[in-house]
Amino acid sequence: MSRTIERRLPLIVVSPLFAVSLFFVYGFIAWTIWISFTKSGVMPVYDFHGLAQYERLWATPRWYVALKNLFVFSGLFIAISMGLGILLAILLDQRIRIEGAIRTIYLYPMALSFIVTGTVWKWILNPGLGIEKVMRDWGFEGFTFDWLVNPDFAIYTIVIAGVWQSSGYAMALFLAGLRSVDDEVLKAAAIDGAGPWRVYTGIVLPSLRPVFLSVVIILAHLAIKSFDLVVALTGGGPGFATDMPATFMYAFAFQRSELGVAAASAVMMLATVCAIIVPYLYSELRGARR
Repeated sequence: MSRTIERRLPLIVVSPLFAVSLFFVYGFIAWTIWISFTKSGVMPVYDFHGLAQYERLWATPRWYVALKNLFVFSGLFIAISMGLGILLAILLDQRIRIEGAIRTIYLYPMALSFIVTGTVWKWILNPGLGIEKVMRDWGFEGFTFDWLVNPDFAIYTIVIAGVWQSSGYAMALFLAGLRSVDDEVLKAAAIDGAGPWRVYTGIVLPSLRPVFLSVVIILAHLAIKSFDLVVALTGGGPGFATDMPATFMYAFAFQRSELGVAAASAVMMLATVCAIIVPYLYSELRGARR
């Protein structure tokens, strides 16, 4: 009896957590998917109604604004965060004296929540409080920086705040990858006459392919789920100029009482995340088997 309990102890310990996760994560995912096929409004209705909510979703102009903003934000956010991350990682890989200070400065934003980040940048970018006011107080009366209240540029303020928050995290991942490169290979390349540029572009960066893929996956996941940063910084405005799929879903679920449309948008977000995560997991598993 004791041997049986000892053998099954890991399952006994893990099973309650597995059951809770199964119910509160996958159970509610299944519930949301079902609600997206019903006529749910203020309250959920469980009668099957086909693809009507998806048709309403894709006939809503605000949804296209949210998708456009998602592509703009995701593209700039991922590209700039990765660019800054790899440059900072290469700088720190030179083992400069102030490496510890630079690492702390750029990793510090990751200790803050997106709510705090959005609130701080809302103050900084506010025309009446932040950069614009400071520059005008210094005598530059014609200086304007009103992106926060400009519908055409407000989405880029979210990019600025997001990059400030996440570029340090990308730097840490790239730095870990750089420090894992075999020194013997680098020494051999230096003996053959390869300069620093050639070493990094021809040897180091190609060897960081798994790190690049991981960084893209993580940043894309953050971009798709972005809600708190948008709410804290712009609230989705001006109007709904900075709406993202997550804020669209919240607005339709809790402000416009259209639960079915909100569930349909949530399912579309889930499908997007799966389209990114599943190929990554497949490549990882395939590589592990090899």
